[in-house]
Amino acid sequence: MNKTILYLLAFMAVSFSANAQNSKKEVLLTIDDDPIYASEFKRVYKKNLELVQDERQKTVEGYLDLFIDYKLKVKEAYSQGLHKKQGYLKEFEKYQEQLSRYYIYEDNVTSDLALEAYERGKEEIKASHLLIMTSFSDSPADTLKAYKKIDQLRARALAGEDFTTLVKENSEEPNADKSEGNLGYFSVFSLVYPFETEAYKTKVGEISDIVRTQYGYHIIKVHDRRERAPLRTVSHIMISDKNDDTRTFNPEERINEIYQLLVQGQPFEELAKQYSEDRGSASNGGRLRPLGKGEISATKFDEMVFSLENPGDRTKPFKSSVGWHIARLDSIHGITSFEDQKESLSKRVKDGSRSKIVTAAVKNQIMDKYGFDQGAPYLEYFKNHVNEGIMKGRWKFEPVPEADDKKVFTIGDRTYTFNDFANYIRNNQAQRRTFTSIGEALITLYDQFETGMVKKYYKDKLEDEDPEYAAVISEYRDGLLIFDLMQRNVWDEAKRDTIGAKELYETTKQNYRWAKRVDAIVINANEMAYAEQAKDLLKLGKTVEEIKTQLNTNDQVNVIISAGKFEEGAKELPAGFKMEMGVSETMQQENRYTVVKVKEVIPPSTKSFEDVRGRVMTQFQQKLEENLMEELRNKYNVKVNNKTLKKLKKELDS
Repeated sequence: MNKTILYLLAFMAVSFSANAQNSKKEVLLTIDDDPIYASEFKRVYKKNLELVQDERQKTVEGYLDLFIDYKLKVKEAYSQGLHKKQGYLKEFEKYQEQLSRYYIYEDNVTSDLALEAYERGKEEIKASHLLIMTSFSDSPADTLKAYKKIDQLRARALAGEDFTTLVKENSEEPNADKSEGNLGYFSVFSLVYPFETEAYKTKVGEISDIVRTQYGYHIIKVHDRRERAPLRTVSHIMISDKNDDTRTFNPEERINEIYQLLVQGQPFEELAKQYSEDRGSASNGGRLRPLGKGEISATKFDEMVFSLENPGDRTKPFKSSVGWHIARLDSIHGITSFEDQKESLSKRVKDGSRSKIVTAAVKNQIMDKYGFDQGAPYLEYFKNHVNEGIMKGRWKFEPVPEADDKKVFTIGDRTYTFNDFANYIRNNQAQRRTFTSIGEALITLYDQFETGMVKKYYKDKLEDEDPEYAAVISEYRDGLLIFDLMQRNVWDEAKRDTIGAKELYETTKQNYRWAKRVDAIVINANEMAYAEQAKDLLKLGKTVEEIKTQLNTNDQVNVIISAGKFEEGAKELPAGFKMEMGVSETMQQENRYTVVKVKEVIPPSTKSFEDVRGRVMTQFQQKLEENLMEELRNKYNVKVNNKTLKKLKKELDS
């Protein structure tokens, strides 16, 4: 769970910025002589009043108690030095990066690219390409040689030579002689952005301009363009592939049984409601939200769903990364509006190859706003002072001598030097990618360094220049500190103090009770006749496997059986079921017939500590938090200005 959201909600998202909000300078209270202003309280009270559940806390005095508790926790977090911890600093930096996106123009750039993606996504393109491989670390001479080669090949293609032949004989893509550079049909986000852009610019039958990607130089021939496959609404029945002590059946066997019931004419929706373990869709008869091709991370599910041709078609049972499924195509839709897709498209823009476009645009706008001055060239100096260890993240930092410590760039009133860049290399040289040369490593790291420092400068200035941003970033800052305080003093402590948790259980175990239970075999049949046969077999003492063997065949499932302990009111038990020993009468529920054999009636009893560990730990955490707050109230001196409070009550409670 998002740490900030968790505690901003739990504590009414109180923000404590010390900027223009304090203009009135009316002190509402002090904590160890540190002032807290009425304007702060007034703002957060109005902002969060609707979130308060307890009516008693909706008054000014009632809400003030929450406000003080929050402030005490922030105070204690600083007292414990949590604001200096590396974990907090990294988390805060991450949130600061996310929050500042809106303020540093990122959302505007992202929105434009999302709209572009939406328009492109209406089409699929069929194309092939020819690749001459290069690396951005190649020498200028090697790069020029590759460019001249692709330029000559493009000229030959434009002159009428067969493109496929050119690809087979010249392309440096692996297996190009067999694949012929054929990419099939693709659409937006399928390939890297520069390649995609050039493909969409090129008309059917024509050869593209030369385009460079991280793989090298390409030319593209577009063979066809067509309308993209529309969204689909599908329903599914899912049986998870989990294997634990609570499982009373084999997942693969169960999905095959359900499929056979479908073949026999049982309604898909009813079977989904009864058996599907996808809680989000089971109650809706298995129906999912409209899906586009490639949207589902479970690749097998996506493949199977889009193999269905007509509404009403369904798959056979198949296994994905999350479990076993039967899917049915319900409908095929037209293209939805940009507004409906904007959020998901924006996320894909930020996560994919377009992110570099966003970063470059943002960086340029900040440079224009504050002024940017490039300093001395860095590459040749560092090539002479950095060894091969940088390529594997093992370079040992040595400070740049003062005489060599030149300015590498200036943003606004802040200057960075060679030594600053050397420090950055030391801390960031361990990359997920493996560099092929020192030059490539230096160029990549410098670009990251320059971009990061430019954005950091803006974010630092933003808190001084924008009161709204300052307030929100303060919420993040304090929310994270409170999370860490609670983690350290409550949640981790609860995990460590198992004796205390068990003592709490012993004093409250009367609250943890099993209702009446049965150890039983539950048999569902699709016809009364099979239910009656199952009942007779149960009376004869037949096992679950014996009953399945006798009543089900390889091509027909007539009964589905669950066995285990079931609490009174469990969904497996039919409505009105009497929890008595023996074999029940056949009971009808909608389109199924149920018979139950009770092997043991288990009377109500106290649950063991292990049965209710989660609930006990929640209670124990609440107790520890109460103890913490009592300690903080005793530790810090809180004084309320009654004159100011009275004024606020008159203004806000009216």
